[in-house]
This record gives sequence, structure tokens and C-alpha cells, in this order.
Amino acid sequence: MPCGQVDRGRYMLFSSITFLYYFLPVTLTVYFLTPKKRKNLVLLFASLLFYGWGEPKYVAIMLLSVAVQYAFGLIIEKHRHETQAKAWLAASVAFSLGLLGYFKYMDFFIANFNAVTGLSVPLLRISLPIGISFYTFQILSYTIDVYRGDVKAQRSLVNLATYIALFPQLIAGPIVRYADVAAALESRTHSVRRMRLGLGRLMIGLSKKVLIANSLGELSALFGETQNETVLFAWMYAAAFTLQIYFDFSGYSDMAIGLGRMLGFDYMENFNYPLVSKSITEFWRRWHISLGSWFRDYLYIPLGGNRVTNRRWLFNIFAVWMLTGLWHGAAWNFVLWGLLFAVFLVLEKFWIGQRLAAAPGILSHAYVLIIVGVSFVLFDAPSLTEAVRRLGLMAGAGGIPLTDTVSLYYLRSYAVTFLLAAIGSTPWPKHVAERLRTGRIGQRTLGLAEPVVAIVLLLAVTAYLVDSSFNPFLYFRF
Repeated sequence: MPCGQVDRGRYMLFSSITFLYYFLPVTLTVYFLTPKKRKNLVLLFASLLFYGWGEPKYVAIMLLSVAVQYAFGLIIEKHRHETQAKAWLAASVAFSLGLLGYFKYMDFFIANFNAVTGLSVPLLRISLPIGISFYTFQILSYTIDVYRGDVKAQRSLVNLATYIALFPQLIAGPIVRYADVAAALESRTHSVRRMRLGLGRLMIGLSKKVLIANSLGELSALFGETQNETVLFAWMYAAAFTLQIYFDFSGYSDMAIGLGRMLGFDYMENFNYPLVSKSITEFWRRWHISLGSWFRDYLYIPLGGNRVTNRRWLFNIFAVWMLTGLWHGAAWNFVLWGLLFAVFLVLEKFWIGQRLAAAPGILSHAYVLIIVGVSFVLFDAPSLTEAVRRLGLMAGAGGIPLTDTVSLYYLRSYAVTFLLAAIGSTPWPKHVAERLRTGRIGQRTLGLAEPVVAIVLLLAVTAYLVDSSFNPFLYFRF
């Protein structure tokens, strides 16, 4: 299993009765009744309560990070035009990455050290504070941008803590940069329209997570438990997990964006229908956009980007994608997952990019879906050995049958879910809604239908949650 796993405890989830019917209504009520000057304080208190719901001890780690980086931000700005500014920035980066490295990667390093040396240094068995990968990158973007002169250092400790701890995006993104919300931390607007749009986006994300991702997760879990190994079931699992992680993570991002809009913040889009891509390069422009842009702006470009020799560019690509994989988890399958994408990005740049562009759309699209599906089998596997076994099943290794009655039963049982997920992963539903809005009759129809649909979805989600067990977001473990 990957080292540095999250101790899930009893964390509060957006997709939970506690959050939807208790925490959120109370927080919004208190927030809107509070005077403007105290709203950030309300959000900070609510966010700390949200974060500390399951494991209060991790709140202290996050607050320590906030306090230290608050001081670093002021010091870096004060000495920005002096040579020592770079040393202060290095100290800031070292502190943040040191905390992340200790909690997330220390056991991974010890295990590999033992494997190489033959020693038996005991593992620390450290639980990973939830969301630390996300808020660490947010903190780094703040101090680096202060050093670059792109933003002013925040004078209010409460405002900086609110930016880092704000509950909509705290534990699973999107990775929000300080520069994008600095103005809103000082003054933001609220309106009935923003509330309506935010609630609509929240319901879309909640439905994607609970009604689609969770259902596909059931099939993924069945694959791990069944003894009926067939090629069909292995490919069904690959498709189910790929769609599950898309709807799970994009659903969380939708909820975060919706909640942020309700509170006066505008977060960047984190997904742009990546499964319709026709190249791996396009896929990564559409998938987890906030992470990709973070690595681009704070690592890839500082390394020289593509304005270097081909040899140096290859180093830049493989370094960035190795770290992208490692960011997702302290295990070799994540590293190989990142490097796999680096290989295909290089292949597309030098050899197959033009051929993909000239190929029929259905072929280039199938190429992307196969590569992505295979990659997420590697991503999901608890070990490299298991990853090889699962990929072998997909290839029919060992003479396993193509299908059997059990596989066909599951295919029939989940056919409607697969169909809804396939349609929902494309822009088609959005285009239909936009076309309806162009006419007066369509606008009126949608105006009447949207609240009804939202209520029906809320009832369906509630019924599912009442009848289900713990259903954490997949990205909680990162």
C-alpha cells in the first residue's frame, strides 16, 4: 500500500448528511448575518471546524504552516530587492516541503532505503493529514508570488489563514492561487444570482459524486473481490475506475466552485471534459487544470520550459511528470503513472502528434481512452505487482477467458450507469441546455425546470446517503 495514507477518521464530507443539512445551513446563516468586517473570521472558524471534525490534531499542523508562512511572506516582501530575499524564499519552500515530505514521504523513503541497503530501519507509520498536498501548494504559490512581486504580502493573519483553510477547496482542491482571490479576501459581493448559480453547481457536483461515481465505485470494488477473472471484467473495471475518478474529482471541484461562488469567491475551472480529448497533450490541458498549471508556472517554466535544447526539454518533462506522479502518492506506481504520461507527451511532440491530428477523430479518441484507462489501472493498484497482474488480465495473459456469465451479468447491471457516465463526460448536456436558453420559451422552461430538477436530485442524493456507508472522495488520500 502507498506510504503516508490518510487516516480517514470521521472527516466531514460534502456528500454527507452532516454537511448538507447541518454544517452548511448553519455556516451560511451565520456568515450572512455577520457584518462585512467579520465575515472572514466566520469563514476561518467554520473551516477549522470542518477540517478538524475527524482529527483535530491536524488543525495545529495547518495553523503552524499558516503562521510560519505569514511571517515569511512579510520578510520576503521587505527584502525583495535584496539578495537575501532568495534565501528567505528558500527557507519558506524548505519549511513547506519539509512538512509535506515528513508526513507523506518519510515512510516511502525509509522503505526504499531498507530495500537498497538491506537494513531494517523501522517505519514511522505516520498518518497523512488530509489535504496537506493541496494547501501546501497554495502556500507555496503565495510566498513565491510575493517573492516575484506579483502580489503584496498579506498583512492580516486572519485573511491569509482564511485563504489557506477555506473549506470549499481545502481538502481536495482546486488548487487556488492567492493572486486569484486576494481582492475577494478584502471585499466581495453577494447576490441572489450568485447564490442560485452556486447552489446549482453544488447540486451538479453532488449528483456526479453520489449518483454516478459511487455507483461506478461499487463495480470497481467488485473487481477487486471477485474470483471470476475475465478480459471483459478487467476492461470493465478499467473503464469504471476511469469514469469513477473523473466524476468523483470533477464532482468535488464542481461543489467547491459552487460553494465558493455562494461565499463570494470565483475559483478556476478544474476540468474541461478531458475524456473527449484526441491526444494526451490535450487530455492534460483539460484534466486537473489547477495542478497542471501550478507545475507549469512554478516548476516547468522556471526550469526553462520548452525554450531550451531538446535534451534539456526532455529532462524538464520527465522531472515534472515524475514529481506530478509522486505528488499523488508515495508509491512507485504513482511515479510510473506520471512517467507514463511523460513518455506519451514526448512521443506526441516528436513522432505521432501530427499523425493523431490527421487521423479520424474516432481513432485518436480511442487512443486517448485506452492510454488513460491503462494509466488509471496503474494508478489504482495497491502495488506494482498487482498493477502488472491487472494489466495482464486486460491483455488476456495466462489464457483467461474473454468473458463468462458473471462478467456479462455485471455488464448488463451497470449498462445504464456506464451510458449515463459516458454522456455526462461530454459537453453534450451543456450544449443542449445552452441551446434551450437561446429562445424565450426555452428560457422559461429551464427557469421552471431547474429548481424542480435540483430538488429531485437532492432527494435522490439524500436517499442514497441515508442508505449508504462512508463514501470518501478518492483524492482524499492525496
